[in-house]
Amino acid sequence: MTEKQDIGALVEVLLQTRRVTVSTGAGISAESGIPTFRGQEGLWKQFRAEELATPTAFTQNPELVWEFYDWRRGIIAQKTPNPGHQVLASWENIFPSFSLITQNIDGFHQKAGSKSILELHGNIWKVRCTEEGTVTENHEVPLTKIPPLCPACGALLRPHVVWFGESLSPVVLNNAFQQSASCEVMFVVGTSAVVQPAASLPLAAAERGAKVVEVNPDPTPLTPYANFSFRGKAGEILPLIDEELKKAFSAKKD
Repeated sequence: MTEKQDIGALVEVLLQTRRVTVSTGAGISAESGIPTFRGQEGLWKQFRAEELATPTAFTQNPELVWEFYDWRRGIIAQKTPNPGHQVLASWENIFPSFSLITQNIDGFHQKAGSKSILELHGNIWKVRCTEEGTVTENHEVPLTKIPPLCPACGALLRPHVVWFGESLSPVVLNNAFQQSASCEVMFVVGTSAVVQPAASLPLAAAERGAKVVEVNPDPTPLTPYANFSFRGKAGEILPLIDEELKKAFSAKKD
């Protein structure tokens, strides 16, 4: 194990750390069996996912778009969070300041018990009224009516997710940059580190002196900048770190 992959050295840093921020991407949920958006498994009927996740597609054919999202919700509903999600949820109780930023829309972090979450791309289990803009949760699988309508005003509901061609919520994005710039250690888990603006978050942390920890099966553009870089799945690496961290906390108390 190289210096960059030294769990013991990382734990020594974490023992002195109060403010931790984590950024997660599709990789952590892929371990739970969720098809990645751009992967072969992500193909749906004869359409490309990128052609269905746009405002234009929804305007032209809301029924087709909702069929696609109903299909995705059906897949996600059959899966469960993995040990990676669970470790991150438990860390909310360990570090005095802990924030989780995710590009994922599957809701697995909430399901695992995380509470302090910034969802950059929205949540597939939330719907938004196209007239009133109100956001509500909807866990119905399969949907009884496609496309679903707002119970309050009868207008079309849309998935509360960020589509291609849409901007991220400035409030969520600003909070994400604030959390990244103010942390002492930032974990970047299961993300290709190429999708902006999420890819800039760990760089914002590093510029302010934070240690950057990457957990990913493959090297990414972030790897050269990471203080620690662990090659492997989040569901395997994070529990290893967690185990050593708990041992160290226990020894410290003794």
